[in-house]
Order: sequence, then C-alpha cells, then structure tokens
Amino acid sequence: MKKKNKKYGTVFWITGLSGSGKTSLAKKIYPFIRKKYGPTLIISGNDLRDIFGLKGFTRAERFQIGRKYNKFCQGIIKNEINIIISVVGLFHKLHSINKKTLKNYLEIFIKSKITTLTRSKKKFFYRKKTNNVWGIDLKPEFPKKPDIIINNNFKKNIDHLKKELIKKITKNYSE
Repeated sequence: MKKKNKKYGTVFWITGLSGSGKTSLAKKIYPFIRKKYGPTLIISGNDLRDIFGLKGFTRAERFQIGRKYNKFCQGIIKNEINIIISVVGLFHKLHSINKKTLKNYLEIFIKSKITTLTRSKKKFFYRKKTNNVWGIDLKPEFPKKPDIIINNNFKKNIDHLKKELIKKITKNYSE
C-alpha cells in the first residue's frame, strides 16, 4: 500500500489505449476522490492538447507531450491539489519519470484489447486510416507495474468499473 505525502496532492494517472474508458472512469471517480482526498482537478490529455495547442502525434512528439503533462501535474500537486488525469502516454520511460518526479503518484491502467476497440470504432481514427495510432502503427508500452489494473472488455457497465476502481484505490492508497 502506498502512503500519501501530506505536503502534496496526488496524481491519479489513468492510462490505456484510446477508447478504453479512461476519461469516462475519471469522471465517475471524481466525486469520490474529491470527498476522500480533498481539492481535486480532473483533466484529460485531449483537454491539455487543446488548451496548450499541442499538435504532434509522432512517437517523439507524443513523448514530449507526456513530459509536459508530467510538469503540469508537478505544478498542481505542489499546491496540495489532487489531479485525475486521463492520458494515453504509453511509454515505459514516461511511467518511470512519473514515478520519480511525482510525489504522490497512483498509476491506473485501463486494459482493453485493440481488436475490441477497433471493432467498436468509437474513435474516428479507428474508423478511418490515420497515422501514428497507438496499437495500430505505434507499439504501445503498457505500464510494467501499474498500481491498479482495470480490465475493460466492455461487458461490464461503467458504474461497475467505477466501483471496482474505487475499491482498488481504497485498498492501495492511504492518507
């Protein structure tokens, strides 16, 4: 079990392939996190891309954007504010940097099969041939040792997954 450093907020880093349910789960757990751990910001990697005008989608550009997300999280948590961030960011090196530089870091991996995601075609880039898509032409580096894994095969509804995630957060993280 991880113990919280009370001088900092916590980063709840939710990662996984596009369309795996990261942002939906982030929104679902937000009220619980805010109530249990205090002031909390919720944001997605797509929101940050829009806010800061981040355009690159090559592997190298994606890694640099992931580093910017890390710096953003550092700035938030040093003010004793938690952040729930849903981001693809599938680089072993980025996960390692996060573990070293983010004082209170909880890595949550939403595991989904790329075949299920492409069949559902929820994301436009799974419907139309697009370059630099994780799991299609970019090889994802799934977290080696995430704190929490949620398997999303889309057979359970989002509220069931929310309850499972909250239970695992409660079990794996203490104040």
